[in-house]
Amino acid sequence: MNYIISPANAQAAPGGFGGFDFMSILPLVLIFAVFYFFLIRPQQKKAQEQKNLLSALRRGDRIVTNGGLIGIIHKVISDQELQVEIAEGVRVRVVRSMVASLVSKTEPVSDSAEDNKTAEDKPAVKKAGGRSKKAAK
Repeated sequence: MNYIISPANAQAAPGGFGGFDFMSILPLVLIFAVFYFFLIRPQQKKAQEQKNLLSALRRGDRIVTNGGLIGIIHKVISDQELQVEIAEGVRVRVVRSMVASLVSKTEPVSDSAEDNKTAEDKPAVKKAGGRSKKAAK
């Protein structure tokens, strides 16, 4: 039997990079780039935003939990726990990581002595006639 070997098969030797063809790996690199920019990166940004939201929670903020409860933070117990008032007089303890979103942010509530002054300690309010309330008595 006489087999004839085609000269085209003999010339199909690997190219210049020792058999590595850059064009064969290019689609995989492109697919990874698409996944990174459309899936991985936005997910990392959202996780960072949620982490910042949880760390900035304070007393008086109105929140929504993952269970759908809406309440106002009454007390920050620890780094992991909050006391949330979900109805008047009804307070529950919530794990901080279970806060889904912040409905409204309030100004920080201060417990300083200046904010807790009584009516007698505050300066007198003047009436239209130029006399104060204390002087009118």
